[in-house]
Amino acid sequence: MKTKKQMTLKFYQNLGKLFYAIAAADHKVLEAEISKLKEVVKKEWLAIDDLQDQFGTDAAYQIEVVFDQLYSDGKLNVKTCYDDFVTYKNDQKHLFTKQVKQLILKTANAIAESFSGKNKSELILLAKLNIELNKE
Repeated sequence: MKTKKQMTLKFYQNLGKLFYAIAAADHKVLEAEISKLKEVVKKEWLAIDDLQDQFGTDAAYQIEVVFDQLYSDGKLNVKTCYDDFVTYKNDQKHLFTKQVKQLILKTANAIAESFSGKNKSELILLAKLNIELNKE
């Protein structure tokens, strides 16, 4: 899937924060959630554009880098991560095409489903995300 908008490293970094917030919504991040994120990044996000980071690596891997950093730091502040994503989305609305929004929701749902289905905390955050992404 190619988009006409040029993505940025910050775009992918903020997605990392969002997907971490989804995984950590119940105050724990499970290996199944990490594996699902990595699978979806490779399968879906790498095809978004050709942007590379300063090391010549596909910029979409920034999703994993930020997610892993938040996980290893043990920072489980779901609200801050989610709010950072929303602020970025509102500042960069032009990057959030219909296709990108659909892929964000697909990824978030896949992470939440990856271990024993969605729990209440994840359902609430997914509903908030759905509403946020459907705002004009």
